[in-house]
Amino acid sequence: MEILIEFQDRLLKSTTNDFRRYLHGQINWKQRMIAIKGPRGAGKTTLFLQYLKFDLGLPSTALYITADHTWFYNHSLLETATDWYKMGGRTLFIDEVHKYPQWSRELKNIYDGLPDMQVVFSASSALDIYRGEADLSRRVITYTLPGLSFREYLSFITGKQFDHIALADLPTRHRDFSRQILHELQPLPFFKKYLQNGYLPIIAEGEAEYLLKLEQVVNAIVDVDLSYIASFNAGTAIKIKKLLAVIAESVPFKPNIAALARKLDMSRDSVYQYIYLLKDARLLNVLSAEGSGVSTLQKPDKIYLENTNLIHTMTERPETGNIRETFLLGQLLNSGKVVYAPPAGDFQVGDMVIEAGGKNKKATQVKDTLQYMIAADDIETGIGTQVPLWLFGFLY
Repeated sequence: MEILIEFQDRLLKSTTNDFRRYLHGQINWKQRMIAIKGPRGAGKTTLFLQYLKFDLGLPSTALYITADHTWFYNHSLLETATDWYKMGGRTLFIDEVHKYPQWSRELKNIYDGLPDMQVVFSASSALDIYRGEADLSRRVITYTLPGLSFREYLSFITGKQFDHIALADLPTRHRDFSRQILHELQPLPFFKKYLQNGYLPIIAEGEAEYLLKLEQVVNAIVDVDLSYIASFNAGTAIKIKKLLAVIAESVPFKPNIAALARKLDMSRDSVYQYIYLLKDARLLNVLSAEGSGVSTLQKPDKIYLENTNLIHTMTERPETGNIRETFLLGQLLNSGKVVYAPPAGDFQVGDMVIEAGGKNKKATQVKDTLQYMIAADDIETGIGTQVPLWLFGFLY
């Protein structure tokens, strides 16, 4: 076990408490088994280490491990947890659990066989905890950590703290919110940078290298994470990357499944399967009309990349309208909203229809809708139903 303890100690030594993701305060850390899903680079590892170092105070009863450590070449998770328990351990943090072949079965065995052991694990967003080899659905509480909101990005970059804004308050209070934020900084220059390279905390490692590192993240998700989960080969990975490239260049992408199947030399069912797999992996967002169902064989009305940084990574000439809609949909979904494709306008949340556009965007498309907002780009403050697009980045 010494090699694992030394590995943990090296990571903890460089862990700071300067910035915490919003999810940190929402997790019920007293649960016996906790899962945190999210894209690579979102900060799951840092969240674990911060809790271990600054909340628990480095207790001798807690241990951080990662499932892709060489230790697991000849040791099992169950064996490791049991040995740790015998040494007095009562909390085990397991990172990248989806890289361990029999994760579900052994987590169940740990839960049932070591009733005093708390397990907190992280995994790829594509990991389906409720469809594993063993039933964990009654044992685990699951949280999802998306990329940074624009609000978090501002705090991360400037050190200034901002409160999150409820979507229900935007129609009547957006001017007040804008003025409060403008008192601290001018948001538009930061917003432009965020759209290109601010969604993941890896921005701390340097702005110049960000898009290259994001490309490496995408490759790792497709080539490594999804191959563990879906067991596809290198040829399939290439086709999936081609699918992502097609979507990145669209305005936004309204899928023609038959045409995609021919272009990628796949069956229609395979195209549907990989679209929804990429959605689970937090590389795509899909949008359907209300009441149309969520079957993996149901064609979505529109498909977007999961965040605007991916667009900048995959195309040299990103389309402005696509950027705006991708940002808006992502912030709405990440804040926990259920979003549909309305008959008129871009997005529908409950009875509210939201249309994204530039600063001169008119309400022509949604004027017959009872409740609507225009999410307008390139403005610091709005008026009436016109709300600054950047302000939707404060929803979480």
